[in-house]
Amino acid sequence: MSTWAIRTLGLSRDFGALRAVDDLSLEIAPGTVFGFLGPNGAGKTTTIRLLLGLLDPSDGRAQVLGYDVQTQGNEVRSRCGALLEHNGLYERLTALDNLELYGRLWHIPRAERQSRIQELLTHFGLWERRKETVGQWSRGMKQKLAVARTQLHRPSLVFLDEPTAGLDPVAAAALREDLAALATREGVTVFLTTHNLTEAERLCQRVGVIRQGRLLALGSPDELRRTTGTPKVEVTGIGFSQHALELLRARPEVVKVTGGDGRLVIETHPGTETAPLVSLLTGAGARIEEVRKGKADLEEAFLSLLEEAEK
Repeated sequence: MSTWAIRTLGLSRDFGALRAVDDLSLEIAPGTVFGFLGPNGAGKTTTIRLLLGLLDPSDGRAQVLGYDVQTQGNEVRSRCGALLEHNGLYERLTALDNLELYGRLWHIPRAERQSRIQELLTHFGLWERRKETVGQWSRGMKQKLAVARTQLHRPSLVFLDEPTAGLDPVAAAALREDLAALATREGVTVFLTTHNLTEAERLCQRVGVIRQGRLLALGSPDELRRTTGTPKVEVTGIGFSQHALELLRARPEVVKVTGGDGRLVIETHPGTETAPLVSLLTGAGARIEEVRKGKADLEEAFLSLLEEAEK
């Protein structure tokens, strides 16, 4: 197997005058859950189609599982699973018949096919309802079956385009657990696009942020938070006078102060010590009940990157 599950160098794709993917270079290790983040129209889905060999690049190159996507597209697709805009399910068929159909299309031998279908439906909690028509199911159940479909032929890499979009919080959380298990239990590489930054923060070991086809940042969620986010200190108490707030805002290490009597949120530069800020408040007559130091979240880092790119 290649050292990298996915490797691109200067990958680009034009549609007429529009450059949908622009000089994309990234490397993703096997067994990684990778989140591709960006606003609508950023080039996320086009990137997946390039990596599956469904589109030819206008420039640059890419390898998936060691195969060149432009000249060895069939080899790439035979070793990958994909859930893109449509779930690929036939709603008039049962869950069992859906997977049976796809198992035959993948030319999986009968005994192996039946064993694999039972394994997947059991894992996703759908075995007891295998004979029900899929059209009667909830969106969450359909999405689980669609993910199971991508796993039928035991791929090494799965592409998922917004897999939890439209799901209720319970169904989305359950699907996230299933996706995490793919990587940890079976060593499958998961490449997913999502607008849900909380989801990416919980699920992904590495993320990339793309805007107008260009990669703005690449790293772990922690790395992106540290480089672009603003640390925060939450202070709960009473006696936060206007004088105390003015003293805080005058400190060079303080970026922003919000809130008022009862609760303050102090945004600081990275590396700022909390104790001097608390001492300033108590010295100004405040009574502190609780101090909580938190790191910036991925959403803040994401928005910061997009804002910086627009300048």
